[in-house]
Amino acid sequence: MKRIFLIALLGSAFPAMAHRLPMPANAPASYQAECSSCHMAYQPALLPANDWRKLMAGLNEHFGSDATVDPKNGAEINAFLERNGGDPKRLGSAGTPPRITQTRHFTHHHHEVPPKFWRDPRVKSAANCEACHSAAAKGNYSEHDIAIPELRE
Repeated sequence: MKRIFLIALLGSAFPAMAHRLPMPANAPASYQAECSSCHMAYQPALLPANDWRKLMAGLNEHFGSDATVDPKNGAEINAFLERNGGDPKRLGSAGTPPRITQTRHFTHHHHEVPPKFWRDPRVKSAANCEACHSAAAKGNYSEHDIAIPELRE
């Protein structure tokens, strides 16, 4: 797949602290198993604890899907997300329902990306971190590793 690199475009947008965001060591196996069955298991620091609580409370209508988990796994995942949630002052509002892509932090770092990239069928949405950040699941969001698929016109 041919890719273009946007290092020049995005290179200064990421502060040094945002390059690496590893999954906490205390991540329960249920989090990876349940959440990554449909999308990347996002690092908890990408949303504040309160927003994770809201997401977990609405899993029966999780962005158009029923993502309900059994009560034991739900409690374990919810506790993990709340313990490891991000700083609400740094992230800003995630909207209703909470979306990582609506936080001030996300929009600040992605405002240069034209909306047509999010609609590309290989990307599908701004929530598909791995489409451009190939090591996002490992917590690597470095500007040196950003590759956006070239648009087909």
